[in-house]
Amino acid sequence: MKLFLHAHATHPDWRIALALAGAQLEALRGTADHAGETTLGWVYLTDHYAADAQALLAELRARWPGVAWVGTVGVGVAANGVEYFDEPGLALMLGDLPREQFRVFSGAQPLLGFEAATAQIHADPVTPDLGELIAEMAERTSTGYLFGGLASARNRTLHIADGVFQGGLSGVAFAPEVALVSRVTQGCQPVGPVRVITAAERNVVVALDGEPALDCLLRDLALDGVEPREALPRLRETLVGLSERHEDALARPGQFGGDTRVRHLVGLDPGRRGVAIGDNAVAGQRLAFCSRNVDAARRDLVRICSEIREELEPETLPLATALALQGSEAERAPHPARRVAGAVYVSCAGRGGPHFGAPSAELAVVRHALGDVPLVGFFANGEIARHHLYGYTGVLTVFLGGA
Repeated sequence: MKLFLHAHATHPDWRIALALAGAQLEALRGTADHAGETTLGWVYLTDHYAADAQALLAELRARWPGVAWVGTVGVGVAANGVEYFDEPGLALMLGDLPREQFRVFSGAQPLLGFEAATAQIHADPVTPDLGELIAEMAERTSTGYLFGGLASARNRTLHIADGVFQGGLSGVAFAPEVALVSRVTQGCQPVGPVRVITAAERNVVVALDGEPALDCLLRDLALDGVEPREALPRLRETLVGLSERHEDALARPGQFGGDTRVRHLVGLDPGRRGVAIGDNAVAGQRLAFCSRNVDAARRDLVRICSEIREELEPETLPLATALALQGSEAERAPHPARRVAGAVYVSCAGRGGPHFGAPSAELAVVRHALGDVPLVGFFANGEIARHHLYGYTGVLTVFLGGA
């Protein structure tokens, strides 16, 4: 695969935004490094365009006939180094994957007769039993790895898979020949130790390490002896990180690993000295109370970008290549040794906008750490990686081209 074509634009009229992005794509198509014949397209649009999604998809098909389209709506969309958050905007990417190596699927077009290694998923957050559907979809791939996210909108949540859908999930499955690297970045930091859930009922954690869960929570927040009602301001800012028995909750001191799912603290049970969380709690799971932390989120985002770059780049490069990669401008430029064809970044809507300190600051971190590679994405109402549904995270997936 060559470099994917990518473009982005903002305008109150979606037709003009699409025309601006289309002109960018066609300008790239004429360059030697970029894909010529394109087969798969990604489209992410902010909810300002949601009402016109059907017409927008029809125009995409007319402009690029034969391209299969996947995507969704978000309160914000992402491109390389820029985000359009809470404003009209769209991001497009076109790739040249062989048609036999991917399959678009939806409720109207089931994934039948295709041997999937991985899959990208977009879903409606109000879909019943969504967690079970995600796990079932993961089982239908040979690697068990999914990536993607839930649509987010203030008006109409929708997802696109050669059609516009509400409810359920859709996406694109990839054959084993499609090489990709994917990482999860956390946005929260533990405020106490990792404990084992020793008693739970549905979504209420009753005991941690044999102690009342509420007592552990108040201790971790340095609120020992404070009545829960008086502690409410701090409790509203507190979340929980869950991980399974066989997974490492902390990848390194003070930082969650990629398998930790962050959930809301939704209530207290003073009678049983328990805490209620936004997920089912199971005895044996690991739990750590946590809070959102911008510095931790920034560090972890840099970490996953660095890990991806290290995995893509050979340990030793020819001298000429090594010299070509030196210097800030060269480091930002895509190089064949890196084999990056394109990337998709799905970040939590709670991380977008001002959370990283300034508009587009999160995407600027990705660009600085990963390089100037084709990238599109959106800000989600929940992120999907492996067979899990996450919150307050980012999921970065890079497609590999030829060396």
